[in-house]
Amino acid sequence: MFERIAELTIRRSRLVLVVTVVAVALMGVLGAGAFGKLLGGGFDDPASPSSRARAVIDEKFGGETNLVLLVRPEKGRVDAPDTRKTGQALVADLKDAEKLTHVVSYWDTNSPDLRSKDGREAIVLARVKGHDMEQQDNAKEVIDAYAGTYEDTLTVKAGGSAGVSNEMGPQTEEDLVLAETIAVPLILLLLLVVFGTVVSALLPLVIALIAIVGVFAELSLVGGVTDVSIFAINLTTALGLGLGVDYALLMISRFREELAAGARVEDAVRTTMSTAGRTVAFSAATVAAALAALMVFPQYFLRSFGYSGVGVVVIAAVATLFVMPALLTILGHRVNSGRMPWVKPGRAPGGTPLWGRLARTVMRRPALTALPVLAVLLLAAGPLLGITFGTADERVLPEGAESRQVSAALRENFHGNDAAALHVVIDEAVDKTRLESYAAQLSRLDGIARVEASTGVYAGGRTEPTGPGNAALGTSAGQQLNVVSTLTPKSDRAKDLVEKVRETTPPTGTHPLVGGADAELVDSNDSIAGRLPLAVGLIAVTTFLLLFLFTGSIVQPLRALVLNAVSLGATIGVMTWIFQDGHLSGLLGFTPQPMETSMTVLMFCVAFGLSMDYEVFVTSRIKELHELGQDNESAVANGLGHTGRIVSAAAALIAVSFFAFGTAEISFMQLFGLGSGLAILIDAIAVRGILVPAAMRLLGRSAWYAPGFLRRFHGRFGLSEGGPAPAPAPAPEPVTGASAKTG
Repeated sequence: MFERIAELTIRRSRLVLVVTVVAVALMGVLGAGAFGKLLGGGFDDPASPSSRARAVIDEKFGGETNLVLLVRPEKGRVDAPDTRKTGQALVADLKDAEKLTHVVSYWDTNSPDLRSKDGREAIVLARVKGHDMEQQDNAKEVIDAYAGTYEDTLTVKAGGSAGVSNEMGPQTEEDLVLAETIAVPLILLLLLVVFGTVVSALLPLVIALIAIVGVFAELSLVGGVTDVSIFAINLTTALGLGLGVDYALLMISRFREELAAGARVEDAVRTTMSTAGRTVAFSAATVAAALAALMVFPQYFLRSFGYSGVGVVVIAAVATLFVMPALLTILGHRVNSGRMPWVKPGRAPGGTPLWGRLARTVMRRPALTALPVLAVLLLAAGPLLGITFGTADERVLPEGAESRQVSAALRENFHGNDAAALHVVIDEAVDKTRLESYAAQLSRLDGIARVEASTGVYAGGRTEPTGPGNAALGTSAGQQLNVVSTLTPKSDRAKDLVEKVRETTPPTGTHPLVGGADAELVDSNDSIAGRLPLAVGLIAVTTFLLLFLFTGSIVQPLRALVLNAVSLGATIGVMTWIFQDGHLSGLLGFTPQPMETSMTVLMFCVAFGLSMDYEVFVTSRIKELHELGQDNESAVANGLGHTGRIVSAAAALIAVSFFAFGTAEISFMQLFGLGSGLAILIDAIAVRGILVPAAMRLLGRSAWYAPGFLRRFHGRFGLSEGGPAPAPAPAPEPVTGASAKTG
């Protein structure tokens, strides 16, 4: 197959490039509408009790409150006559707004729960109409119209889930632009250092551009038929830049080496495709397999990264296998044009003896060199013992975000946080006496400020004299109760309260559904924990099978899985130490909170896939040399000598694209960017440089073991490098200079 692709791109190179330009232009037009189709949520399991509760509330009770307006007069208290008059006018305007329903305020209910403790602020609760994109657009319209200053006397700030989503979208776009502004110049600079010529350095950015534009188009299409998270854009950019550069780096390096060895341009392209091209295709398969596991989760936030992740891998690989050989055919020796001043004339591309010498040093005393590295990685994984998980809320936004300020005011200045209330739904008729008893029973639970029902308001087991209740909370076919607590949202006590509410004896034979932010957190964690073994199992099995097909050994896949687990444990441990425990929070500007569950799973899958990428790069050359007759130690040392420079350069480049998201204002994007970048560097340096040669030395000949029937199976169906094989290294020292090859 790779030989046929090479022949096609050699004979029809200009046609391939013309088709590519047209395709990129069309994808660019289609992808331009991606942002308008993507959503800010997706952290909940649609089949969970909390999601079902929300669905019943939407159907029978007009929907949950999702917009909170915090209103503060320029001076005085909210009960002042002039302020009350202006506040009532604001509420009247809101009730007339076509996009809003269920508008409730302090000025039309006189409920003290809707007034701050100091009397200086009041809240207006409402529901923004619509579903998904429609609701998102409606929220923006309402907030733009009413947030700010009303009649020069009231300051209005928007919060609630609608307010948070309204700020997350633009912030994501700003973070993306900033990350690209930082990453692209740095990557170009590193490419100039790695290749030493301008033309070679620019080629990987072509593949990265195709990958990014292509996946924007994919997300635009997928977003038109199903829910897709807006944060998939960030992964698209980071992976598109990283993998585009990664794969192109491998191809260009091999092509330049072939030219330096005296091959004709067409022959160099053929050899590049049959060796490095094959490695790119196999590497893409391993990365895609890891990211595809995200699709087993019901949360569309995670599934979105599966869509975009697999898409960007496939597009980057296809572009590398078709566009890159066409470009190399046309450029020929001009690929080395634009030599940088620091590059000596005649310097041949290739490997570096440093990695080979390091491998030989490690293999002389494998236990002595590997144990300290393992100890450091295990120490870094220590914070995992105290890890806790949460879901995204307003605290992921900067402290200056308006919706975050509203949430802080509700927690600190009001008696109970209405925006974080639990919603108990009884989807059948309920006797009034039993409903009153049930509401009173709930109000006696620790941490409950009040329970609002159609029959009244309850606190401490008694009916409160604050009003007769909200008749809209009851129908002939069901009841809704709002359980408002004094607890910090998403804290351990708040999560325990969800379980206590669910365990309270129901007023009917059917247990009520419990929704709200804290219930969604509990259900989301349970849902992800339930699917995680399946996802990890799929990743492990597919990785094992792919590496077996590539190496013919059952030991190599096991070795790769164990070392990956160690490096990923260290990475997530360090991220826990930073983002949960709060170290470096002042420097990075985030608020410490539990690890975001979905983002932690995503980081694991992305980092695992990219680790397998480098595993294939290194193992392919070691296997090639071993099959040419070199003993195990020589094959490892010379293999790392050939590929070490490529792996370290690729790791540095892709880490830059992820580290750029450390500048994001949304904290869980910082977590993802810094964690993924750190995982890549740990894998490239500690694992590939030290633990792999140590493990290979300790395993000895058994590193390539497979039972007889599996060896026969691999001989018939396995994968192997094609094209002319390099000559075995004649000396124990790693091969350097023009004879060094990658692929």
